[in-house]
Amino acid sequence: MTDDRPDPAHDDSPHILSAQGREGDEGADGDAASGGDDDFHAFWADVVADEIEARHPDDPIVIKGGVSPSGVAHLGNFNEIIRGYFVAEVLRERGHEVRQVFTSDDKDPLRKLPRKLANADGEIVGLGEVDAGALGRNLGKPYTSIPDPFGERESYAAHFAALLKADADRLGIPVEMVSNTELYADGAFDDVTRTVLSDLDGVREVLAQYQDKVDDEYVPFNPVCSECGKITETVTAIDLDAETVTYVCTDMDVGDNTIEGCGHEGTATFREGKLPWRLEWPGQWDVLGVDFEPFGKDHAEGSWPSGVDVARNVFGIEPPVPMVYEWFTLNGAPLSSSAGNIVTVPELLELLEPAVLRYFFALHPKKARDLDIERLDQLVDRFDRFERAYFGEVDDEDLTAFAERAYPFVVGRVDDPPTEPPVRLPYTFAAVLGMVDDPALRERLARDEGHIPSDASETVVEAALARVEKARNWAERTANEYDYRLQTDLPETDFDDDVAAALDDLADFVAAGHDGEAIQAEMYETAREHDIEVSEFFSAGYRLFFDDTQGPRLGEFLGELERDYVVARLRREA
Repeated sequence: MTDDRPDPAHDDSPHILSAQGREGDEGADGDAASGGDDDFHAFWADVVADEIEARHPDDPIVIKGGVSPSGVAHLGNFNEIIRGYFVAEVLRERGHEVRQVFTSDDKDPLRKLPRKLANADGEIVGLGEVDAGALGRNLGKPYTSIPDPFGERESYAAHFAALLKADADRLGIPVEMVSNTELYADGAFDDVTRTVLSDLDGVREVLAQYQDKVDDEYVPFNPVCSECGKITETVTAIDLDAETVTYVCTDMDVGDNTIEGCGHEGTATFREGKLPWRLEWPGQWDVLGVDFEPFGKDHAEGSWPSGVDVARNVFGIEPPVPMVYEWFTLNGAPLSSSAGNIVTVPELLELLEPAVLRYFFALHPKKARDLDIERLDQLVDRFDRFERAYFGEVDDEDLTAFAERAYPFVVGRVDDPPTEPPVRLPYTFAAVLGMVDDPALRERLARDEGHIPSDASETVVEAALARVEKARNWAERTANEYDYRLQTDLPETDFDDDVAAALDDLADFVAAGHDGEAIQAEMYETAREHDIEVSEFFSAGYRLFFDDTQGPRLGEFLGELERDYVVARLRREA
């Protein structure tokens, strides 16, 4: 079929990637990661790796990301894992030992019920399909204290963490999941907590610049009530020698709602509570020895400046190298669990090869992008062009430079870069083949169109045709023009003589070797010559090929199929 859409090549121009990397893959405090032409890199991950190395870190270099397990583990939660991965792989290529960790902030309290969850396979479900009471009865409690509403893991937090780990495994990313609850329980936060509670005046002075609620009575530690299990924010006394606090279990305000405390007065150790987020985040840098952390632009304007201040003036450490990434939108709108505008990694991998998804995140992280499921073919086309550029098949010097550097990371073969280009079916053509159930016919059509070389091995053919099912899933998910099924056998038909004659004439036209666009135009002309309604003629064609009265742009579709097959079907012979 013809494609009159604009050439999307400019979207992945390395000028977007490397020029931004050169001009300022900047940290939030304004220090450029790279300067001068001598430091120019075609891949942004090299720019970040340079900045990390400039600090002369000890191995293993620690790269961190993190999330609070508050709802569906969707693609947005995966941002930091995959962006951190590219930097980790560059550093490993340079000979460094790297530890990539991802913290689950699972000692945070559940503040409200999520509208959606994801099961163990990453499929999104509503609360009506699980034990929602397991969540509703436990508002205000740490995520690790809340039962898994699916009844499979030891807690809701463990369920959520397992989803993210499974996503990382699907994309071949070796990430270590770290539980905040376990860090506290193991005593990893003991020294950090002691530092905070031993200098309350200093901590208050720092935090007061970023939080209105900080006053002379504010104690930045949240015990877990031993009576009801909820997080409380009211500490009445501190015993540094015993490493305990005295507390009262008071109400917690969450927006316009209140989570009621039980009023219990008790004592908790440093391991039986947690630090507030603005202290806990830089506390993680100290505890885990973090060297680099990517994060979304929401943190760049609030949490990061306070984190830098706390790191330097409370804990006496330097913050890690930062990288602020721009959020991507989904179908033109912000990702939102509450609005239902989310997609999970497993869902996307039903539609795309893993390398295509990795490519999406390999593009420069400071450029806003939209992941439009309806136009997923455009993303795949850009990936295919990027891949061809790596093998020297695209006359674009800048794109080729980017591809030569980034492609081995995108396909996960840094140590063993590919030497031969894989056979790729164009995504929309794969969707056309998805209308065909017969595997042999799929292969024959692909060979006839020249998309599979005559000498391709069985393994190569199988790998090429694997895209067909993904494109088929895309057609079904979006109910687009490819969401039809081509009939393998000739359907039963009974056409009037004039319609039958028009079909025979069209068969002669196709047999003469015309392309899909010409066939589309000829269908109108043939209908007029035989004095039949155009809609009736198209309906006859749809009946022959789909046993339906509607379908894709028929002429263009027929131009994609094997000519002899189309001619025989138009003549009602096979």
